[in-house]
Amino acid sequence: MKQIITYLLASVTLPVLFLMASCSKENVPYDTPFVHINFENKSLIEVLSNRKDTVDYMVYLSSELLFEPVDVQYEIKLGDGLQEGRDFVLLNKSTNLNFPQGIFERSVRIAWKDVPVDPAKDNRLTINLISNSKNFILGLPGPDQLQKQLIITKK
Repeated sequence: MKQIITYLLASVTLPVLFLMASCSKENVPYDTPFVHINFENKSLIEVLSNRKDTVDYMVYLSSELLFEPVDVQYEIKLGDGLQEGRDFVLLNKSTNLNFPQGIFERSVRIAWKDVPVDPAKDNRLTINLISNSKNFILGLPGPDQLQKQLIITKK
């Protein structure tokens, strides 16, 4: 009889102890810092050729609070149908965005001009994230590197 009681107590007590031990562990969520760009959560957008306003295209830093600034470098690539100064003006003075402590978004500002485009030409403006000072992932984590670039087509 003692063996049966000991067996029952052991079979109940051991799983409870294992469960209690696992509950005391802190689970750290998956946290890989990354930098990405999008406009209204899209990586491919269109603007009308008669648009004449200034738009902020946001670059986001996704990380824990950092105590050192992060510099992000980007480049602008133009299709053969667009020309800076004629179709748009890039208002940023440099192709470097600085994220000081506590700041998690910065903008690439473009002032669009009301100029018709040639539909037979490539009227795309692409903002590519090319590097950063902390070697964070560019684009969303994963093999596709989504949101590493923003493609804007002027129609």
